[in-house]
Amino acid sequence: MGEQPIFSTRAHVFQIDPSTKKNWVPTSKHAVTVSYFFDNTRNVYRIICLDGSKAIINSTITPNMTFTKTSQKFGQWADSRANTVYGLGFSSESSLAKFAEKFAEFKEAARLAKEKSQEKMELTSTPSQESIPGDLLSPLTPESINGTDDGRVTPQHAEPRAEPSQNALAFSHR
Repeated sequence: MGEQPIFSTRAHVFQIDPSTKKNWVPTSKHAVTVSYFFDNTRNVYRIICLDGSKAIINSTITPNMTFTKTSQKFGQWADSRANTVYGLGFSSESSLAKFAEKFAEFKEAARLAKEKSQEKMELTSTPSQESIPGDLLSPLTPESINGTDDGRVTPQHAEPRAEPSQNALAFSHR
């Protein structure tokens, strides 16, 4: 089945200027279709936007991403894998609100998929393998989502864990 679009809207697309990290650079000349996709083979959600045949957004949603509404019709999120910040300008507040709502929904789905994947890995790995960085890059399988467990968090998993990228950000802005 592969990757399927699950929500689309239109917006003006921007990226943060890599040299100044302050100014927005338009990456589309006009409003373009921005879509959420779900890849059921890898169990991942992505935001994809094409301007003609060129991909101007190809962002995999991860549990540590945050979409921030910065004005009534503009929102943004950082993609550490693409090493950029994307900005979207919408024609209405309701379009922005709907996009933000879907972002939160798919971010939560990504978090649950990651938890299920980690639970499955922990059952089959040795303790020294559990903390290997880069587990976000490991493919998620339908079995890891549709497993037989009841989804309860065991006490050993109850403590919140800081994501490495959040710690790195705290130290990089001194």
